[in-house]
Amino acid sequence: MPGRGVTQKQTTEKAIILERRMVTRHYRMAWDLERCVGCSVGPVACPKEAVIYVEGKIENGRLVRKPSIDIDPQKCVLCGICEIMCPENAVSLTINNERENPVLTYGAFAMLTQSISFDKTAFDWDRKELVIHNCPTNAISYDEENDTLIVDDARCIRCRQCEIASDSAFRVVQPWEGRVELHRDRCEAGCLACADICPTRALHISEEEQPNELVLADYYCIKCGACMQVCPIKPKYAYFETTAEAYGVTKTIMAKRLLNAGQLPILVERWRVKHEPVESAAWLEALRKMADDKAGMVEIDRKRALRRRGLLKALVGGGRFELEGIR
Repeated sequence: MPGRGVTQKQTTEKAIILERRMVTRHYRMAWDLERCVGCSVGPVACPKEAVIYVEGKIENGRLVRKPSIDIDPQKCVLCGICEIMCPENAVSLTINNERENPVLTYGAFAMLTQSISFDKTAFDWDRKELVIHNCPTNAISYDEENDTLIVDDARCIRCRQCEIASDSAFRVVQPWEGRVELHRDRCEAGCLACADICPTRALHISEEEQPNELVLADYYCIKCGACMQVCPIKPKYAYFETTAEAYGVTKTIMAKRLLNAGQLPILVERWRVKHEPVESAAWLEALRKMADDKAGMVEIDRKRALRRRGLLKALVGGGRFELEGIR
């Protein structure tokens, strides 16, 4: 068979596909470029440096070509790590036409702990259209037969907009704990590119108080870092060697430390990730590269009072419910 054992690459405007045909195994890995926001996660997590960041283009402060990624087929080993770590669910891997992830199958990497649940009995059905309309990935739909809302888990990115829109009838567990900060005074004049690339409404443009005002609703942030990547004021890092040790595995890796945090308009930090137990040097290396050294920090408190009103206003059509006094 021509090309047996060799990774073949196909690229279109909408996807990058790698295929490797073996005697008994047919690997097919696809990156959905429409879902991809060119975040920092894939290039950082890839152990072979096969995922390459592709710059976007900004004109007059707006994003005219979004950032993306490319894949080096000579380096990619079809391990599946990027599929697990992708916050946008933009990567899929099949083996013999069945979903399978090699690093999970062989216990070489951890499954992230994340979930979404819906309590139909606690839901105000006047909010149905608000919830469905504000899901950024169209993952939520109405099941007429069972009179309930259902979630396509393969599309859900755990942004928590449904939590606010449903007044907590939805409950979402995000895998990453961390924080995001916006310092508008440090932005380049007129730049709104971060709002253009944000896959949730964590960064959005408000027209209510001032035209083209950039607003942060940090509760919706999924810590992908796409905003930092697209920002004209780039993060600067110092690289150093460190040792990671856990579950009896020790590995010396290169890590990085942010040098110019005080100059960045937008700052995203990942402190910890919820995951299933695993003993793996590959997992330790990915985690050390992905997470900031913030042990002891805690996740955003979902009960912070300011936020419920501000977050509801951030949703499209949410102002009506705010004015009605619904929490």
